[in-house]
Amino acid sequence: MPTSNSHPPADGDVHGHGSNDTTDGSNENTALLPSFLRGEVEHEGESGRHGFHPRHFCSVTYKSSNIVSQYVNFLWPFVPLAIIFRYALPNHPLFIFGFAYVGMIPSANLLGFAGQEFAKKMPKVAGTLIETTFGSLVEIILFVVLIVKHREPVEGEDEGNGDEGNLIPIIQAAILGSILTNLLLCLGLCFFVGGLRKTTQKFHAAISETGNGLLLVAAFGLLIPSAFYSALKGETTFGKSSLGFVILKDKFTPETLQRDILKISQVTSVVLIIAFGCYLLFNAKSQHSVFHEVIEMDEHRDFDREDDQARMRYTGTETTIALTISLTLATLLLIYLVEQIEAVVHSGVPDQFLGLILLPLVEKAAEHLTAIDEAYDGVINVALFHCLGPSIQTALFNGPLVVIVGWILNKPMDLNFEIFMIVLVVLGILVVGNFLRDGESNWLEGALLVIVYLIIAIASWYYPNPDVATSNGLEGLAVSAGQNHVTINKALLKDLLIMANQDA
Repeated sequence: MPTSNSHPPADGDVHGHGSNDTTDGSNENTALLPSFLRGEVEHEGESGRHGFHPRHFCSVTYKSSNIVSQYVNFLWPFVPLAIIFRYALPNHPLFIFGFAYVGMIPSANLLGFAGQEFAKKMPKVAGTLIETTFGSLVEIILFVVLIVKHREPVEGEDEGNGDEGNLIPIIQAAILGSILTNLLLCLGLCFFVGGLRKTTQKFHAAISETGNGLLLVAAFGLLIPSAFYSALKGETTFGKSSLGFVILKDKFTPETLQRDILKISQVTSVVLIIAFGCYLLFNAKSQHSVFHEVIEMDEHRDFDREDDQARMRYTGTETTIALTISLTLATLLLIYLVEQIEAVVHSGVPDQFLGLILLPLVEKAAEHLTAIDEAYDGVINVALFHCLGPSIQTALFNGPLVVIVGWILNKPMDLNFEIFMIVLVVLGILVVGNFLRDGESNWLEGALLVIVYLIIAIASWYYPNPDVATSNGLEGLAVSAGQNHVTINKALLKDLLIMANQDA
């Protein structure tokens, strides 16, 4: 590997030396962020070149970080084909959705790889956090595109179905689905493939305990609006209609409850983002030396350490170009995906399955490939960081962020999730926490986590769309006529009121 004695500093590659007193962050009192701003770089981030070289750029991009990512690059033809079909075959939405969905995998893979290259030019803990953030950019883009494309049902339209323009149920399912995919599928596969190569893998309590504790706090924050709604939806009151029974009293009406839930969700989102900031500060300063030592120890145990060190690297300029290309293509393909959601739901794919399973799988592809490869190479602590880190970011930042974006756009995005999905997430966190408790993993634990994920996928396929049934909505309205009480379905009540107005 080139050193600063034999090569001039490459573009974006500042040479840092781990032997220099405490600037590498080995001292617990050394703050990471100031070091990050000073631009210190680890040895493995050096490329030995500067500027942009097309041939080297293509070679580095093709080889990527591991053999699995290299095979994923064979899917690149789906990207231009998806763009061509979007304009050449506009009347074939399922065709466009399929090609865009597959094309998202190499685009996300390039984004993840470019993020890794950028992260290697930073101090270790900062680099790992930045790498995780780049892996979550696709998810943030997806959530923003979905909330921008969302439209409220107009008078006379059915409510609650993604194929009618209401994309909020799909966004909510995608938020929780992303957490489940990371915790159950990705972590399960990491434990499984790591256990195939090494019978038992041990990980550091600093990563597992911190991650699991934060996830429980995040689940609590996400659960509160749903619990509030479930507890009070039966207490709403109603007043008189032309039919003679009592509806809509000026007290605690369904509209008041919905308005309160929206306000609670917005304020809770701000608090969760503050919690995410505390998490970053904790990693960057308070426990920097601990995490740095754990990551450093893992890298020395990497089975492919020599091969990784021998790989060609992007220069700073090439890293910027790769990030720009991947972000542009990922955004474009996500827009195509969202445009075709109506046709996908009409074809028979349930809203909940689309949001809970399909979208998280493709948006987290790069992160999953990286984590699984690290687990197979014996770098289990870094793999664990890549599984828990994105889950924490989704729960504490990405999900709350889309609520705030909806707030700015005056769209009623809230955290009132389906009780069914909230139960899945809470149970998933508890199951993972139980497996992390002993500080060891094996292939059986990994297989069990994947099996749990498959059971959830099967259940979500058969879960009805929100307009058919809901576990956390005003599906029935209690109305009273004198001393007698009856319950009328919301859609039926709407029809009765229309008939009454026509008769009048």
